[in-house]
Amino acid sequence: MALSFFGLAIFLFLNLDNDQASFSSASASSPSSSEGVEITYGSVVKFMHERTKYRLHSHEVPYGSGSGQQSITAFPGVDDSNSYWIVRGEPGIDAKQGNTIKSGTIIRLQHMRTRKWLHSHLHASPISGNLEVSCFGGDAESDTGDYWRLFIEGSGKTWKQDQRIRLQHVDTGGYLHSHDKKYQRIAGGQQEVCGVREKRADNVWLAAEGVYLPVIETK
Repeated sequence: MALSFFGLAIFLFLNLDNDQASFSSASASSPSSSEGVEITYGSVVKFMHERTKYRLHSHEVPYGSGSGQQSITAFPGVDDSNSYWIVRGEPGIDAKQGNTIKSGTIIRLQHMRTRKWLHSHLHASPISGNLEVSCFGGDAESDTGDYWRLFIEGSGKTWKQDQRIRLQHVDTGGYLHSHDKKYQRIAGGQQEVCGVREKRADNVWLAAEGVYLPVIETK
């Protein structure tokens, strides 16, 4: 069953850091109702592949080849809690919950359900043979394979919900990518997600449904 926004809010209250004092004003929003909402550290977001409209997705199913780590797909449905990702900062960087995120910043995306990180490396992806993208690690286990540099397409300087973005993997240079090629043995017609080193139309994403923590001004 999909996680409701109310359930998601309860999860956030129990799991986000205690310094997020203004949690109660976080907005459970959708693209149609919250254009221009700032995306801040600690927000919980679904990422929509611009061309196919599928959501970035993971579940506790390992790849049958390559690294054997937890698989990443693009999922056609909107109402699935396995498509929620928590926006985190690079370790050692002052990235407090509620702070805005500039284009060019390194971020990490933590899968809300399994607590693992969006990850990539030099293993080949199962269908296309591009760079494999997986979920790996945990709350206390993260490395540079979890680092993604955010690039805003267009003139925006800080990340907002209605902006087209690319995520480039720091270690490999691959852009987070999806396409029409689907897994035959996974239910629901899920697409492959992989990394490619060239800028293409198929590596553009947008922040979609989620709980967006309000901006806290830095002093």
